[in-house]
Amino acid sequence: MTTLLFDQFLSTDAMAEAFDGPRLIQAMLDFEAALAKAEADEGLIPPSAAEVIARACDVSLYDPNELARASRSAGSLAIPLVKALTARTAELDAEAARHVHKGGTSQDVIDTGNALLTKQALNLIDASLTSLIDRLLGIAEQHADTPILARTLMQPATVTTLGFKMLGWIAPLQRSRAALTELADLALALQLGGAVGTLSALGDKGPAVSRRMAQELGLALPDGCWHTQRDTWMRLGAEVGILTGTLGKIATDLSLMAQGEIGELAEPSGAGRGGSSAMPHKRNPVSSMVALAAFYRAPGRVATMLSTMAQEHERGLGNWQAELAEWPHLFMGAHGALQALNDAFQGLIVDPARMRANIDSLLGLVFAEAAGAVLAKAIGRAAAHHELESLSREAAASGTHLLTLTLARVQASDALRGQVDEAALRLAFEPSEAARHATHVTRERLQRLRAA
Repeated sequence: MTTLLFDQFLSTDAMAEAFDGPRLIQAMLDFEAALAKAEADEGLIPPSAAEVIARACDVSLYDPNELARASRSAGSLAIPLVKALTARTAELDAEAARHVHKGGTSQDVIDTGNALLTKQALNLIDASLTSLIDRLLGIAEQHADTPILARTLMQPATVTTLGFKMLGWIAPLQRSRAALTELADLALALQLGGAVGTLSALGDKGPAVSRRMAQELGLALPDGCWHTQRDTWMRLGAEVGILTGTLGKIATDLSLMAQGEIGELAEPSGAGRGGSSAMPHKRNPVSSMVALAAFYRAPGRVATMLSTMAQEHERGLGNWQAELAEWPHLFMGAHGALQALNDAFQGLIVDPARMRANIDSLLGLVFAEAAGAVLAKAIGRAAAHHELESLSREAAASGTHLLTLTLARVQASDALRGQVDEAALRLAFEPSEAARHATHVTRERLQRLRAA
């Protein structure tokens, strides 16, 4: 498969190679070799024929580009490949050539080949995903108690911890890893149905041949062929899309926290990374950019694949072919995003001092809820909420710290004076106290996530 430059920019060499044209051709040839071997083991063809066919199932004997060109008019990559395989087998043994592709059909060859490539692709994703989870766990454990602003609707909310924030990144990654493992066990399955899915050409030997082939190729044995039953396959693809969505969420948060005005996190720099062709001072979050670009493409790809499910009768016309073309790009984007974020978090720069400065710059407004809880013990929740709303507006307008205004209000109010624990009120404005619950939850959940 020829990879365009911008696809290379958003993916990895390893994933592009996993779906490369010669690899697909070899996977399809592996299907043919396994089919011949299983049929020989079941007495359907001579063992000598299976051995000759296997010798001809070597991608180095064929021209993938020529096969691709021939497939445009043939309507399927398998048709010119089987024709070429038959010719190559005939050069070795004319009798053996009569048994090439016995009982199979084009979709059997291609779907099985694609399942074999996808198995390798999922191994790449799992390795990168495991690495990213491990890196995030390490940072979260280190900063389980580091206070940081939580932000809702893009505005400062209250104080949490960096570790707690990262729980929201790690947990969905682990769920995707578990889901991909479970779905792979079902979706990476042999495709063998013959012309219309009944395996009639193999008589009563069809199930036995299928069992042998699935074992030989290391694929699941489905209940039957899934030529136009794409539900399990699509669930796997959709989960890759969901994973890419989670990576996009992480990249969004990282890029926002790396903005110069925020400066709480930063991607690694140097060696030409994240520079600008015009502005020497720039430190662009390029890993976040790659992950976000992959995410923006993923929903459309998943939607396209879902739209191909309404396939006609026993063989799809155009929809299955569209699915085949779309499938590798979803994996390429996901792996590109994973690799980019692995690079970012491997050298991530964390600035706790800047996090604290961002909290302090807000004049204590983010502690209004906690202060209200202290006042509520004297005057009730509703009245306390009203008081803190008024004091917060005054703090924002005057530039006076909310704690100063609140202490003054306590002294000026007959209902509050002597009824409010001023030590508790001051403690409510301490970032470490505000983050105490988040720290406890973070450490507890991180233990469970690490164990998983």
